[in-house]
Amino acid sequence: MDLESHSAPARGLRRYIRLVEDALGLTGQGSYVQLETPVSAYIALNGQLPGFADRDVALIWDEEHGWAGAVESRCGEDLLVLAYLGDRILPPPRVVAAFAERLFAGELPGPPEPPALRQAHAADDLPVLLAEYAEPARALTGLARV
Repeated sequence: MDLESHSAPARGLRRYIRLVEDALGLTGQGSYVQLETPVSAYIALNGQLPGFADRDVALIWDEEHGWAGAVESRCGEDLLVLAYLGDRILPPPRVVAAFAERLFAGELPGPPEPPALRQAHAADDLPVLLAEYAEPARALTGLARV
């Protein structure tokens, strides 16, 4: 699934990621969204996990497996996934935040194997689910003031 930058699903994904950041108490300065297949997102987290004191921590999301907690690999190029959240492609932001909290508590709050939640090119309701998070597009008319 490729998303057009200004489409409702793309706007919804960006807002959903902001809502997850808000639930985590983050400012949104350490995240990005990729709109090309596989659609994905990355949120850098503050702090280190027990047993991984020298590695950066992130939450990652993709359109096939949903959310995962990961640390930077020793070579710094790849991520080492520790646990997947698992059962829903777009769980509520507070559920994602609780998953991250459990990671920081030293737990592995989900399986280390990726769940097969959907296929990247599936004709399903993910675009609709993402669009439900979208804020309305701002109207361009009536913005100019004389």
